[in-house]
Amino acid sequence: MKQLKQLLFLLLIPLGGIVNAQSPAAVKESSGSLASVATKAKARDAQILDARTSEEFAQNHLAGAINIDPASLTLEKDIARLSKDKPTFVYSIANGRSVALAKKLSEQGFREVIVLPGGIANWIGSGYPIVNNAKKGVSLSPAQFETLTASSDFVLVDFGSKYCGACKKLIPVLDTLEKKSGFAAKIVRIEAYDQTELLKALKINQLPTLVLYHGKKQVWKKAGQSTAAEIEAVVAQHQTELAKGN
Repeated sequence: MKQLKQLLFLLLIPLGGIVNAQSPAAVKESSGSLASVATKAKARDAQILDARTSEEFAQNHLAGAINIDPASLTLEKDIARLSKDKPTFVYSIANGRSVALAKKLSEQGFREVIVLPGGIANWIGSGYPIVNNAKKGVSLSPAQFETLTASSDFVLVDFGSKYCGACKKLIPVLDTLEKKSGFAAKIVRIEAYDQTELLKALKINQLPTLVLYHGKKQVWKKAGQSTAAEIEAVVAQHQTELAKGN
């Protein structure tokens, strides 16, 4: 009976991303709010792990984070330097690599492992601070971005990253549209890591995210994957609405 009560207690923990070392299969993104996780991560004894590559980490990361790349040849040695008793927060771009690392940590007996909900993309888009080492002159100012969105009747902005697997899947879709005769929107691709302030201002919480602009105004926004047919239909719909308005 005592064991049954302990099991029920673990299943009722509010933050779904908290993982018990005895149940590694339960590792997943935290179901708690980003704000609640951010508060917990500020605790003195917490350790924050960045599950991206060293190149990504050098560009930007959460303050105090330790870079632990799941694909690194030194992964086991890197993990051995960590404390298994401290609350451990893990993040990547979204949650692919962070969940994989969290599972491994749980399997190795880490007491509490929490995956940052939505990853660093959600963290930045929600306005939380990061250590940003982007090269000067690369970031677009609000005025420059506004000029960019007014550079054609319709402008489709792709917020993605060369490090993002999901973003790479969208590349051939956009390539097809760019080559297609009659596609009415100009496509602009934004490297998210170079434009963290822009992501924060526009509340871009997931990569990739497509945003369609007309006359500098946002008329459509979608996070995740889209098909060429879907994008064409959206642009055509707004063209039709614009023609009716005239």
